[in-house]
Amino acid sequence: MIMKTIAVDAMGGDNAPQAIVEGVNQALAEFTDIEIKLYGDEEKIKSYLNPNDRVFIVHTEEKINSDDEPVKSIRKKKGASMVLGAQAVKDGQADAVISAGNTGALLAAGLFVVGRIKGIDRPALLSTLPTIGGKNFVMLDLGANAENTAHHLHQYAILGSFYSEAVQGVTKPRVGLLNNGTEGTKGDPLRKEVYDLLSKEPAINFVGNIEARELLNGVADVVVTDGFTGNAVLKTIEGTVLSILSALKVAIKDGGAKAKLGAFFLKDSLYSLRDIMDYSSAGGAVLIGLQAPVVKCHGSSDAKSVYYTIKQVRTMLENRVVDKIVDEFSQEKA
Repeated sequence: MIMKTIAVDAMGGDNAPQAIVEGVNQALAEFTDIEIKLYGDEEKIKSYLNPNDRVFIVHTEEKINSDDEPVKSIRKKKGASMVLGAQAVKDGQADAVISAGNTGALLAAGLFVVGRIKGIDRPALLSTLPTIGGKNFVMLDLGANAENTAHHLHQYAILGSFYSEAVQGVTKPRVGLLNNGTEGTKGDPLRKEVYDLLSKEPAINFVGNIEARELLNGVADVVVTDGFTGNAVLKTIEGTVLSILSALKVAIKDGGAKAKLGAFFLKDSLYSLRDIMDYSSAGGAVLIGLQAPVVKCHGSSDAKSVYYTIKQVRTMLENRVVDKIVDEFSQEKA
């Protein structure tokens, strides 16, 4: 059994350190092949931490705040919990780093501290999203880059395929290009160029263009887009799901006895719908294309989300996702 060491920023996120540490407790109880290095205020961490010989605290009182400027904070706050976690990866003291803190700062730490894989032009932010049928899909880029070239999106298709196969166990993942129509001639010059590149790429199973309205119907296992569009689509999906669930609650509450009685009989179905749309069990957003896993938990993550993110990172390490990407892009350069 090979022990995997995961660095965790205990002070990042709205519910830190309690939610972070409680998630770590769950993960350590579940998986015997991981050890955790927690970076943050030792006294605060200890108040929530269960005794375990596979967890270590690296004390620091410095942290990066949500309103800090990303690049400046990484360079000036060398002793911040997030930066120390990333540095531990760079120095070989940890295999991966997780944080629920400032997204921009974590992206900067990934780029400037952990470093890119040789051959990758720009790392992408990859998230796992739910479908109506209960099968998840991955989508990238979701905001690591405001602008992308066709070459970037070509690389993202390959990166997404590796991730889907290695982490989610999908054989020959279907790769789709997000566009304003399904025909190969649709889209702006960027989308048309990407379509041509992906059609000729033997390393992926390209299924063509897909429309945004079909995303949650499971038409692809990997969805590729530029960072600006991806971030807008992600936030639209999040907002729509929350709005529908909220509207449903209001309709039941204000619908009188009949609505409440109907909700009682539909309780199991409604819970099932809620669980399908709950993507916290899929883990965090991966900054893919770096020399080690750098994973962002949602800022409002609870213990459950942190646990699943650690589980996700463990799977990435176990299946050598980064090593496989390095091998693939080394061959391309050769």
